[in-house]
Amino acid sequence: MEDLSKYCRIHTDLTSMQIELLKRISVSFPLLADITRACIHLYVPSQDGRYFILVAKEHPCTVYLPGMEKAAGTYINAQEEPLLCRTLEKGKLLQGKREWYYGKMRNMYTIPISEGGHVLAIVSLESEEGQFRGDEHAHIMRTAGILLEHARRTLEPERYRHISSSDGILIADKYRRIIYADAAAVRIYRVLGVGNLLGCHLMDRQLLRHITKESVESSRPWEKELEAGGLVLLQRDLPIMEGGSLVGQIVVLSDVTEIRKKDRELQIKSAVIQEIHHRVKNNLQMAASLLRLQARRSSSPEVKEALQESVDRLLSLSVVHEFLSQQGKEEIDVAEVMRSIFDLVAGNMKDKDFCLQTKLCGSPIILPSRYASSLALVLNELVLNAMEHAFAGRSKGTVGLMMETGKEYYLLDLHDDGNGLPPDFHLSHCRSLGLQIVQTLVEGDMGGTFRLVNENGTHGKIMIPRKKGMELDA
Repeated sequence: MEDLSKYCRIHTDLTSMQIELLKRISVSFPLLADITRACIHLYVPSQDGRYFILVAKEHPCTVYLPGMEKAAGTYINAQEEPLLCRTLEKGKLLQGKREWYYGKMRNMYTIPISEGGHVLAIVSLESEEGQFRGDEHAHIMRTAGILLEHARRTLEPERYRHISSSDGILIADKYRRIIYADAAAVRIYRVLGVGNLLGCHLMDRQLLRHITKESVESSRPWEKELEAGGLVLLQRDLPIMEGGSLVGQIVVLSDVTEIRKKDRELQIKSAVIQEIHHRVKNNLQMAASLLRLQARRSSSPEVKEALQESVDRLLSLSVVHEFLSQQGKEEIDVAEVMRSIFDLVAGNMKDKDFCLQTKLCGSPIILPSRYASSLALVLNELVLNAMEHAFAGRSKGTVGLMMETGKEYYLLDLHDDGNGLPPDFHLSHCRSLGLQIVQTLVEGDMGGTFRLVNENGTHGKIMIPRKKGMELDA
């Protein structure tokens, strides 16, 4: 659309309103190309009349038309286009032939776009012979003409989108009687037990008797889904009006039976997966409750501490499964997981008087669920490690997560404003089970790197490589 405006402004003396008219008409080109099985080209004459400029084009999706194509914006010498010149002069639809390439000929139909008796542009339809039988071609070309006239009003692009070669096309006259039905439409109705479509009224009982269910979306009132004879059909109705009266109607039928079947299968699988995540979450929380009960009965501080660490790890895993059970998608928002872990840690702190501040910053990161459990454990261990070692002798502190997305990696920087690492600290010599879990999961499970550094507190920096198809970025 923008290219059409640009070419017209640069190469012609058309007014803004005339250019807008051509833009509105071009909205119908995708459907027009598919119905006529022709390449659609929109030409405008140059200011001096010596050239035609190709300002828009559309190829059909219902048939393959080989040949060398000119790019939009191309200047074409008027002397090389006698049919365009005659159409410009006479202001009416004309028919002829064009040599496309290597002696190959195509049928060419030219339809003028006029305003106030002046031809603004010419729409050409170029197709190979043998596309239609008998008088089918006359019906198709008449429909093309009235569709272009109808397109002078504002149209919704989605309504006139392309159709596929498997979609059925019906064309009806002003009385809604079918005057054309392509092979795909005949095949669909044959399955429903309807033999001859030509001459039938669109509301004929013979066509409607097998329909058992009909549904329409409020956002797409021109389209409805029908269930008939074991088929699921998507029907797009396009009435063509002139002066408030119906002059024709196009109906597009799409057989979406297999698509809907797969949609239902995916919905069932999604529901099952959500239920599994919900049950795993419940089981993890039950296991955490049993460990917490065991910790209360133990008289050993070391055993209590070890059991509490296990409880925290199980609860961090349950957070992931809770998200997956609620949203029904196999992706996880790192920030949401981090918020829940912060809440868990705050709720389980030994020192209830300690003031913990948390913060999240950076670009949102969405990762697939297969990384979620490992990442939840990693973040949980780092937060617990900070709470245990960073704020000794202090009554408040801050723990935060900074997220950064690079071209080849994700950076997660979990930091605190605590006392920092000891001068002789080396991660490779550390015997902390929590840090060993972090290093193993980051490097072994996620293929990333992990390091601890002092920067006004401690920073646990995790770099996860971005792999093709691995994630979705929010």
